[in-house]
Amino acid sequence: MTIKKLRKDNYPEWYQCVLAESDMAENSSSPGCMVIKPWGYGIWERIRDVFDEKIKSADHDNCYFPMFIPLSFFQKEADHVEGFAKEMAVVTHSRLASEDGKLKPASPLEEPLIVRPTSETIIADSFSKWVKSYRDLPVLINQWANVVRWEMRPRLFLRTREFLWQEGHTAHSTYEEAEEETKWALEAYRELSEETLAMPVIVGIKPEYDKFPGAVNTYCIEAMMQDGKALQAGTSHFLGQNFAKSANISFVNKNNQQEYAYTTSWGVSTRLIGGVIMTHADDEGMVTPPRIAPHQIVIVPVIKNEADTEVVMAYIKDLQKDLQKSMPFGEKIRVKLDKRDKSSIDKFWEWTRKGAPIILEVGKRDVDSNNLMVKQRIYINTPEGKQIISRDEFVNNAAKYIENIQQAMFDKAKSRMEANIRTDITTKEEFEKYFSNSNEWIEDGKQGKVAFVRGKWCGDDTTEEILKSMKITIRCIPFDQSNTKGECLLTGKEATMDVIYARSY
Repeated sequence: MTIKKLRKDNYPEWYQCVLAESDMAENSSSPGCMVIKPWGYGIWERIRDVFDEKIKSADHDNCYFPMFIPLSFFQKEADHVEGFAKEMAVVTHSRLASEDGKLKPASPLEEPLIVRPTSETIIADSFSKWVKSYRDLPVLINQWANVVRWEMRPRLFLRTREFLWQEGHTAHSTYEEAEEETKWALEAYRELSEETLAMPVIVGIKPEYDKFPGAVNTYCIEAMMQDGKALQAGTSHFLGQNFAKSANISFVNKNNQQEYAYTTSWGVSTRLIGGVIMTHADDEGMVTPPRIAPHQIVIVPVIKNEADTEVVMAYIKDLQKDLQKSMPFGEKIRVKLDKRDKSSIDKFWEWTRKGAPIILEVGKRDVDSNNLMVKQRIYINTPEGKQIISRDEFVNNAAKYIENIQQAMFDKAKSRMEANIRTDITTKEEFEKYFSNSNEWIEDGKQGKVAFVRGKWCGDDTTEEILKSMKITIRCIPFDQSNTKGECLLTGKEATMDVIYARSY
């Protein structure tokens, strides 16, 4: 049983089919917005919980700021408003009035309000009230919220007009401390992506032309999808004193002198779920990494005769109790018993398409033999990926099975990425020929037509137009520079800087 479109036939349609078949999200009647359904939202809750624990362990506190931001706040930081102007949703009236049987805007606001596209300006305003002395610093806060950006070509999870995210904001007394914070957040995102989402990434800094509006530096993690395109999976911004000066976040330092604070901001969003889909899903549907799966083990009763119901359900009840043991990383195994009035085969394939890491089928025959019919989602040993395992063996090794799936998913994605970062393209001509091809689904362990090229860049301003004409981007300047000389792949000039070139989402 496969989804309607295979990856290699039509990757964009395959992505939409995975979303539909896994029942993770759907388009809303509100144009450009999405409804995140229980399985998709459960995945977001797991991501949120894991990362929330990480940031709290680093002494950051959660709070909440208004979603309506005065327009004047954005205008204080010219680069910031320029960068977001085309995506802003604006509230200009406070109520509706009926006129000739039709509702029309009434009561214009004295000042338009921007519906939160990001929170640097409104949070900087609060920081200016909170920070008076060096003793008030650092300020380390985080917000879980929704964001509105008026996307013209929405795609579920990847780009919608409203989405959910996490945004950290901090203020510091020194340049060095703020820069250290920015890089801490970047490393936290790398760990989240690789250790929790099983999604390998490249870590680096954005080119000057592509940094966050108003930032001094923007750092990022970049992931490779199965069609070879890049997905920006997280960003961390060192804002210097730019926002502090526009919002007057100033303090008296230890020498009794007035100076401006240094600020940072960093965020990830529900876009991560789109990245997880395009990293791990297959032709049967979603494949959910165990650490973010709402249910790591799903039990499907197989009851062919009503007389068997009591004995089968008693067996399952005892099985559930035995499975509630600690995982190696301190959590409990999340077990779901699917008691819905549906056929067992329908439930089995539904959970397969959702990507539940392990599905157990339990019937009277299994009770009698003290066995379980097990499907580990990424191991396809038979046409249905099933194998018989004794109950005791499964219970004793359940945590290991789950961790093995998590690791195998990461290893598979890592192998794919490494096989598709080209380092042998060294001339402008080779580069143009390579990107003249179209992207395609990458067979595991093989090179696709187009993915990532790691090559030289001279850094000239003129290269931005060349990139646009080729419909590719510089994803990042990796931290691990080779410091060798070569030919800029865009201009042919001599260059020493290594960058990652790719098409992207």
